Amino acid sequence: MRRLLLALPFALLPLAVAHAHEDHDHEHGSLGAHEHGVGRLNAVLDGQALELELDSPAMNLVGFEHVATSAADKAKVAAVRKQLENPSALFNLPKAAGCVVSSQELNSPLFGDKPEAEHDDDDHATDGKGAAAHKHDHDHSEIHAHYQFTCATPTALGNLDLSQVFKTFPATQKIQVQLIGPSGQQGVDATATAATLKF
Repeated sequence: MRRLLLALPFALLPLAVAHAHEDHDHEHGSLGAHEHGVGRLNAVLDGQALELELDSPAMNLVGFEHVATSAADKAKVAAVRKQLENPSALFNLPKAAGCVVSSQELNSPLFGDKPEAEHDDDDHATDGKGAAAHKHDHDHSEIHAHYQFTCATPTALGNLDLSQVFKTFPATQKIQVQLIGPSGQQGVDATATAATLKF
């Protein structure tokens, strides 16, 4: 199953390029761009295996992108992590499908993980006056959630309902979805008013 998702960006590259040309208000013309209010979701349904990979600017989920230092910020990060640790509720999977989480992984600098890029530079990038700390204020922190489910009755998964994601994280205005399922491959922009996607 891991191979499926790793191949996904290459399989969808022509789709992403075509989509970027259609979407003129998209800041960088790339699905990988960090844009507040916009998340990305890869969804693959292959037999009984369902894999979901959500990437979002931390701003969409916790309301900030800096490392949590205050008690209030730490509590917010902990609450968001707890919500992300319950993907069955978050993605509103139908009970009839019998999907159980077989693995999940959450990563973000906000969770105490190393930043994706430049973590080696951060160890040395200080001038003794807190320059490294100031640099973090401008970092674009992402939250990455990767879930694998085994579904007893995958035919009951006709749709993927993202309405709970939008309700739980109201700062998320749009999710760019790349979906591969029994009916083929599609790229869709989901919003709170159009949150149900057909597999």
